[in-house]
Amino acid sequence: METRELRYFVAVAEELHFGRAAQRLGMAQPPLSRAISQLERRMGVVLLERTNRSVTLTEAGAVLLQEGRTALDAVEAAEHRAQRAALAAAGRASIVLATKAGASSELLAKLLHAYAAEPRSIQVDVLLCGPGEQERLLRNGRADVALLHRPFDETTGFEVEELLTEGQMAVLPAGHALTVRTDLHLSELADVPDLPMPRWPRPDGSYPDGPGPEVQSHSQLLQLISLGRALMVAPDSCRSQLHDDLVAVPIVDAPEVTTVIAWPPHSRSRPVADLIRTALRL
Repeated sequence: METRELRYFVAVAEELHFGRAAQRLGMAQPPLSRAISQLERRMGVVLLERTNRSVTLTEAGAVLLQEGRTALDAVEAAEHRAQRAALAAAGRASIVLATKAGASSELLAKLLHAYAAEPRSIQVDVLLCGPGEQERLLRNGRADVALLHRPFDETTGFEVEELLTEGQMAVLPAGHALTVRTDLHLSELADVPDLPMPRWPRPDGSYPDGPGPEVQSHSQLLQLISLGRALMVAPDSCRSQLHDDLVAVPIVDAPEVTTVIAWPPHSRSRPVADLIRTALRL
């Protein structure tokens, strides 16, 4: 199986529409359809059930989609890590740390300050991500290490160390009726007509259905909350970032959030090891 064919199949399997997949890949639909048919013939299995109205995955197709994503991530990671190794050999080494924008900000600031004081420290480039992006960047090699948040981020396949566990809170616009409460329950936030939950983009750029506003960044979301257009559920540590026009109310039955530092198990980077040791010391 060629990497090109695998990319074609993953695009169709994710879109479940040959036209949208072809547009995503920047190619015409007929050669894409032929490539998938040739792949099925060579493998001897049916990967997609096609009708005039729909495209669905077979059991074999679902397995290939899962395994194919992993394989493509590994190919991309090999490319990025080889490029970064060349930079390190040329004396331009750095650590790329991925973290969700607005999350664990105080912990991150302390970590960067403490690591910079280490005698063997090197430059740390911070990638601020949308929800769930840190995990993808760590898997495809664009990041060397990441701050992830259980139970929301998947840590399977990574080495991890726990750094912080905390509760969650609702972030509301000042003056809203709920801000007079000392605490809230998740069920009370599920249907607040004037404050819908925001909708973050999926990996393919599309947005889930719902009444909430489409958001692309943490700062954009905070502005929408201050305007009375949305609410946010966030870890308690985000409280320090809130302006006077925002109010945080604890959510008593929300699951605790555990911040972990994660890295690929095959990493042999001394700077990454030093950064992790610094995080654990903090």
